[in-house]
Parts: sequence; structure tokens; C-alpha cells
Amino acid sequence: MKAKLLLGAMLLCGSLSFAQNADPVVMTINGNPVLRSEFEYSYNKNNAEGVIDKKSVDEYVDLFINYKLKVEAAKEARLDTLMSFQQEFAGYRDQQIRPAMITDEDVEREAKRIYTQAQQQVDNNGGMVKVAHILIVMKQQATADENRQAKLRIDSIYNALKNGADFATLAKQVSQDPVSASKGGELPLIVKGQTLREFEEQAWNLKDGEMSKPFTTAAGWHIVLKKGHQNFYSYDSQREAILKYIDQRGLREQIINEKLDTLSKQKAMTPAALLKAKRTEMEEKDPSLKYLIQEYHDGLLLYEISNRTVWEKAQKDEAALEAFFKKHKKNYRWEEPRFKGIAYYTREESDIKAVKKTVKRIAFDAWAEQLRKTFNADSVLRIRVEKGIFKKGDNALVDRKIFKTDTTVTPMKDYPYMAVYGKKLKAPKEMADVRALVVTDYQEYLEKQWVDALRKKYEVTIDENVLKTVNKH
Repeated sequence: MKAKLLLGAMLLCGSLSFAQNADPVVMTINGNPVLRSEFEYSYNKNNAEGVIDKKSVDEYVDLFINYKLKVEAAKEARLDTLMSFQQEFAGYRDQQIRPAMITDEDVEREAKRIYTQAQQQVDNNGGMVKVAHILIVMKQQATADENRQAKLRIDSIYNALKNGADFATLAKQVSQDPVSASKGGELPLIVKGQTLREFEEQAWNLKDGEMSKPFTTAAGWHIVLKKGHQNFYSYDSQREAILKYIDQRGLREQIINEKLDTLSKQKAMTPAALLKAKRTEMEEKDPSLKYLIQEYHDGLLLYEISNRTVWEKAQKDEAALEAFFKKHKKNYRWEEPRFKGIAYYTREESDIKAVKKTVKRIAFDAWAEQLRKTFNADSVLRIRVEKGIFKKGDNALVDRKIFKTDTTVTPMKDYPYMAVYGKKLKAPKEMADVRALVVTDYQEYLEKQWVDALRKKYEVTIDENVLKTVNKH
């Protein structure tokens, strides 16, 4: 007996060991283990077929570590406690989980409820009727003579029908309802409340096969032939349309909320707790879902910490950008000259000189606003302007006037006078001349400094043996 117990314990320990090693830790970052499955998920997603800059596993390791280090920095800064973060993450997380709270049967039940409601409303209100009609249009403000002519015409049609004329043939020939006339006057099945009151009274009071006398509605004179009646459509014939209606109107969310309310009462759990339990259940069945949600969580933190530490700082720290530009000025030389200024077109010849005079003694960055206030403040635009730092080929007028090419310049409609104003530069004179490049380079500089600091701050260990088994187990 003891031998059997010992054997059972050994087998149990062995199975537990196997389960633990089935997804081993590939690295540890700041004391947090990263399972091989998480690394594989990230690597395979970012290096799928079609990716231009595809990395090997070894090449991807550093990128992955840097990503995780930044997330650690965001957590240390308590960015995950911000209400804005929690709300956005919860919204995304619940989008992945909420649909699984209901089944096809729940949606089908709602579809049948919608159908039953419509069916009862229609059938209790006289069902559906099938009619054909002939219409002679009569304007709302018709004169007495126009009314008399319309009445004479509908009476003649009615007499022809009483004497054996075919309704469908006559409807095609004389009815002024173009949609139904082409179908011999036939209308789709109608229900009460769908058309004019006087029309409904005739349609529902007639017997099948019976034809009305001429009568008027706001649309004009009608003759109606009742072709039949029936109860509401069958569920099977309307099922697809109702399911489409549910999706288009966003009613699945309503079904989910009702299901959560019901389960909440049955299980004495809050909707949030129900969603959490469902998430755990789904992640156990599909680890990729777990990593998808984790990826979004970490991505939000990464964006916020990167924006604060690198992107926004590089955009707004003008003093740092100026210092960086001066230190690396040689990196921003141009291979050929540029023109810093404006190419402009005017309605009046006198505005050519007026434009130059307006911007002559103000900073380049202020030119556009000053020109707008001076020349284009009212409803008539006196000038059209393109401002920038142009290289050869950017603007035909600049090419011809500044770079002395034989480029053809097409005059702008309503603005026959054209000129340029500014300076031709052999190299950037100030940081603003190459600001976009400086910002990009400064961001890269800040990024490198930040990552180097994170590498020193947080301990990272890699299990090389496990790393070799990535995508090979």
C-alpha cells in the first residue's frame, strides 16, 4: 500500500513538474518573469510574413526588453493608476470579453422577441393587405379647374375598369405613381400606419378582389384594387433581417447588459466580477487573448511614458533643441541650396510690392499670419501664398525665379501677378530651418539615453537555453 502511495506521489510530482516546464520562463525583467509563450506571441506577431524589417529571435530580444523596461518605468510612475488609463484600458478589455457573455441562443431569443412584438402589433391591427392602385396626382393648392380635370380623368378610368378593362394594363398606362405603375399598380404588402389614413380605410374595408370607387387623399385621386390579405410574415422569412437589425442598431450590447444583470442577480456577483471571471476562463482556453489584452495594457502605458519622457519633451523644449542643433550643426548641411521664403500670387499688381513691405522686418514664423490679416481678412482673398523652405523641384515659381531653371510656371486663375520673396541659403542658418530633422534626431538621442538608464536601473536576466527553444518546441 505504501509503495502504491509513493508511486502515486512520484507520478503527481512528475506531472506537476512537466506542467511547470511546458511554458518556461525565458527572461526576468525587474523581478517579473516573462514566459516563453508571451515572448513567442510578441515575436511572431511583429515578425509575421510580409513584415519588411523582419528580425531573428536574437535580434528581437533587445527590442522586447526595451519595451518591457519602459512599461516598468510607467508602472513605477504610477501611470496605471490614472483614471484616464483605467477607463481606456477597461473599455478595450471589455470589448474582448463582453461578446462572450452571450450565446447564439441569447441573440436568437431576442430576435424572436422582436419578431413576436411586431407580429402581435400587425396581426392585432388588421394584419397585412395586398393592393394595387391607380393614382392621378392632384396638387395641394390645385385650382378649381385642375380639380375638375383630375376628377373627370379618374372617373373615365373607373368607368373603363367597370366595363372590363384590365387593371394592371390600365395602371401601367395612366397611373402617375411611377414606382407602382411599372408593376401594374401593385404595392408591397402594407400595414396600418404605413400610408395615408384615407388610403388605409379603403384598403382594409374592401373585400379580397373588390375594387374601390375613386377617392381622394393628400396625394390625389386613387382607385384601389384589393388583391388579398394575410397575417404577419413567418419568423423564418424574417430571421436574417432581424439579426441584421440587431447588429446595425447595436442591440447586442443591450442583450449583454441584460444577461449580465440576470447573472448578477442569480450568482450574487457584480457585473465587473462576472466579466473578470469570464476573462480568466477565456484566457485559460486561449493564451493569445491574455497576451492581446496585456499588449494593449502595456501599449497604453508605453505611449504615455514615451510621450512624457521623449516625444513631448523633444517637441517643446526649445532651449534643448537649440543646444542640440548647435552641437550637431554639421549634421544638417544641405547638398544643395534652399530658398527660405514665399512664392505668392496677387490679384492686383500693386500688391506685389505690398507683400514684400508687409513681411520685410518681421520674423519668418510670423509671415503667414501677418499676410492673412493684411490681405485676406475679409471675404475677398487678395493673395495666394506658399511659404516654406524650398529645394529645387518643390515649387515651379521658386525654381524659375531663384534657381534659374527654365521651368514653365502656369498662372493661377484670378491671380495673374506672381513673385517670390525671401533668402537663398547655402546651409541652415538657425535651428528652425531644419526643425523637423532636429526634433527627430533629438528624440532618438533622448530615447537612447532613457533606455541606457533603464538598463542600469532594472535587472534583466535571460535564460539562453530557453531562448533557443523559441518556436522550436
